[in-house]
Amino acid sequence: MTQTQKILVTGATGTVGRQVVAELLARGHEVRALTRDAAKVAFPAGVEVVEGDLTQPDGLTPALEGITGLHLITFGGAAFTPLETGPRILELARSAGVRRITVLHGGGPTPLEDAVRADDGAEWTVLMPVEFMANALEWADGIVASGEVREPFVSRLSAMVHEGDIGAVAAVALTEEGHAGQEYVITGPEVLTVGDKVATIAAAVGREIALVELTEEQAVEQWRATGLTEDVVGFLLEAYGNTPEVGRTVASTVEKVTGRPARTFAQWAAEHADAFKA
Repeated sequence: MTQTQKILVTGATGTVGRQVVAELLARGHEVRALTRDAAKVAFPAGVEVVEGDLTQPDGLTPALEGITGLHLITFGGAAFTPLETGPRILELARSAGVRRITVLHGGGPTPLEDAVRADDGAEWTVLMPVEFMANALEWADGIVASGEVREPFVSRLSAMVHEGDIGAVAAVALTEEGHAGQEYVITGPEVLTVGDKVATIAAAVGREIALVELTEEQAVEQWRATGLTEDVVGFLLEAYGNTPEVGRTVASTVEKVTGRPARTFAQWAAEHADAFKA
């Protein structure tokens, strides 16, 4: 057992942030969750909720008081733009006595992550997860409405990771020794095709689900219809059509850091089966 510590989690309402909060609580630590609007969020009992905005770091001093560890995201504000305030956030964290910092990698170089990596005074760990299992929730409406998933590049491979395992790795890095200066690629325990994922969800909900393969042109039309920007459309075409090796290679990070195996997509699908039912 590690000594109880108090951790400030930014991005606490996000897919990963909520898991960081849950894992820290499960390990017996105190958690303070940062949000821009405390009236609009709900957290488990025992979580201290404070208001603050990473784009306005000078207002973070009260939130950092008494904190030993800090979980950071690299984007902020309503538009989720890359944060340019990293140096000031780190200055305030240092003054508050924050010892350990984790950063959720944003998919590429960002000013905040660069600032953290350059800070010699912090015990930082960069978390680099591959595709989230939670991304499969994007299929829920189609499965409920018509019993089908419509995707391009259905043979693409993914070592997708349970978001809870990202939270678990973060919780350990924030509260235990031995993770300073590490860059952790976080994956699930298996490599799956789109067909594998659809079959796994079908088994979890107990119904047949059809997989309809789209052409690139059909996929682009579908993505644009949902309001995705051209930058995002281009990113998806590259990520799905030419998935980098890191995204389709299993890493042992979860087991090495947490002491237990990474959770499977079958476990995730069973946990979220209700989302795919009418």
